[in-house]
Amino acid sequence: MYDKNNIFAKILREEIPCDKVYEDEFSLFFYDISPQAKVHVLGIPKFPCRSFSEFINITNNENISSFFKSVQLVINKLNIEEDGYRLITNSGINGGQEVPHFHVHILAGEKIGGLR
Repeated sequence: MYDKNNIFAKILREEIPCDKVYEDEFSLFFYDISPQAKVHVLGIPKFPCRSFSEFINITNNENISSFFKSVQLVINKLNIEEDGYRLITNSGINGGQEVPHFHVHILAGEKIGGLR
């Protein structure tokens, strides 16, 4: 069951402020308050969904397409395409998901270590 009191739900209800990068009717992108890179933006859909699988299974193709096209718009807006970026989504406890609302991380601005 979706937790309506998770931090992203509160951000969507504007109960908690965020530093917006991009917003449209389907999604919101904002800077992470604990950045893991020089550029660290979070992107969330504007409806309740806990994981990538749930996002794909409960929404329509227009929302899915719009969300991922918005990811590209943000990448363009941040001007990180040429130097590179990392796009991450975590799912569930074993996947390292901390907030139970589907989201993507866009990391850039420096060489990102770790996974290859």
